[in-house]
Amino acid sequence: TPERIHPINLLRTHPAQNAMSADVGAGMPRPRPPASSGTRPADLAEFAGEPPSSASSTRTSSAVLRCAERVASESSHVRVVDAGVQEAAERVVCGGQLEEILSPQAFDADMHFFDGGPLTVQYLLVVDCLNFCFWPCEGLEYENLARGVKAAVLADPECVSAERLTSVTVQQLRSLFFGGWEGPLPLEDERVRLLQELGSGLQARFSGSAARLVSEAGGSALALVALLTANFPGFRDHAIYRGRQVFFYKRAQIFCGDLHGAFGGAGIGAFCDIDQVTMFADYRVPVMLREMGIMAYSDELAALVSRKEVIPAGSEHEIEIRAATIVAVERLRAAIGRRL
Repeated sequence: TPERIHPINLLRTHPAQNAMSADVGAGMPRPRPPASSGTRPADLAEFAGEPPSSASSTRTSSAVLRCAERVASESSHVRVVDAGVQEAAERVVCGGQLEEILSPQAFDADMHFFDGGPLTVQYLLVVDCLNFCFWPCEGLEYENLARGVKAAVLADPECVSAERLTSVTVQQLRSLFFGGWEGPLPLEDERVRLLQELGSGLQARFSGSAARLVSEAGGSALALVALLTANFPGFRDHAIYRGRQVFFYKRAQIFCGDLHGAFGGAGIGAFCDIDQVTMFADYRVPVMLREMGIMAYSDELAALVSRKEVIPAGSEHEIEIRAATIVAVERLRAAIGRRL
């Protein structure tokens, strides 16, 4: 049935995925608005609404999806190509990729730490806190982060404790969490700040435990996103588009997806509304969607990309790319569902 198609899996089967390199700067963390701006993240009721008591065939739109649809409807530089969506859906249905799409993505236990308990939750939250902006450093990939934190946890489980995170240093960031990466990391001062903020927030609100944070969400992915963004400003991935706030919440949603995948959708990884988590609006998926003919850029934006110019975080170009990416994957999901 259509609701079983997980947006977090839809694009993982495309052969171009691993070959694509970033062509926009959308992986940069969103800058927080100044205090005087009057903006704030959606509160739990606004973002999550009333979570369904069980998995439902009626997919309720999250704040992320509603914002993305609004931006896409007003976009000047990016459009979703419906014909490309339909062609891609047909290829998926007829190309033998349904089995992978219709089941939770297998968790890569070789790359990631997993012990089946609270330490795994703590590990994943630290990884997802740091999961942004790899592209400026040649050879630096997400795998360096995931494996680096895994090795650090295996050597010293306390390295991801809230107490340790509150005082983490730049050198510890490189040596512990990026597998001994030599030289500066992209935005490493911001990464240190985010880890310290994560440790302080966990201590102040959740007794230092990421597992307690997840438990307070009551089995709702959208409630977990709301808790993360309410208590940890670094997860407030939002922007202002033509005078209105737009929520993306990339890393907060990734945390939900990682928990769901790591625990096989059971126990602490069971979410009644996992189907309401959108795709994660990063800087690589748009490259693939454009390659597949699902997204198209204006001449102005296409020229910027061709010249390999960095597209600033929070710019109209970047917001439109990220919003269209979410809408495109949702339309692809729906098109596949109609063919089942």
